[in-house]
Amino acid sequence: MRARITYFTLAAVLVVYFFLVGSRGVLLIRQGTPVTVAFGVAVLALPVIGVWFLWRTTEFARNANRLARELEAEGGLPVDELKRTAAGRIDRDSADEVFARRQAETEAAPDDWRSWFRLAVAYHDARDTPRARKAMQRAITLHRNPAQPSAQAQSGAQAQPRTEV
Repeated sequence: MRARITYFTLAAVLVVYFFLVGSRGVLLIRQGTPVTVAFGVAVLALPVIGVWFLWRTTEFARNANRLARELEAEGGLPVDELKRTAAGRIDRDSADEVFARRQAETEAAPDDWRSWFRLAVAYHDARDTPRARKAMQRAITLHRNPAQPSAQAQSGAQAQPRTEV
């Protein structure tokens, strides 16, 4: 619940910021000189990109939460079986072990959105956010189009192994 409040607070602050920046862009365009019109258009591009990004992020979170609720209702949410350090951080070896199982599960059933969801959680636990987002997006896509075979299954691609940075 705390994360949701933080998200909506930050989103509201961003919307206010977008409005303020957009109003400055309109003022620059109203000046009417070529330079101020060019700057005004450039300034208006920022809130447009920001609103688009905020919308896409919100849509992604809503879809991921919907899948989590559905998986929870089925009793298929991954159990937190990770070992933690005394400070509460996830143990790397434990995360690697769980990741290997989730990867094998996804390779065995590449068209199952549930396995991709669990793989996304494993990537997240391993602190690989870009791959976690890609795996979750794959789960969302498969959930929307369950009859459509995955492009990865058609091309023979597999879930990417986690690499150390």
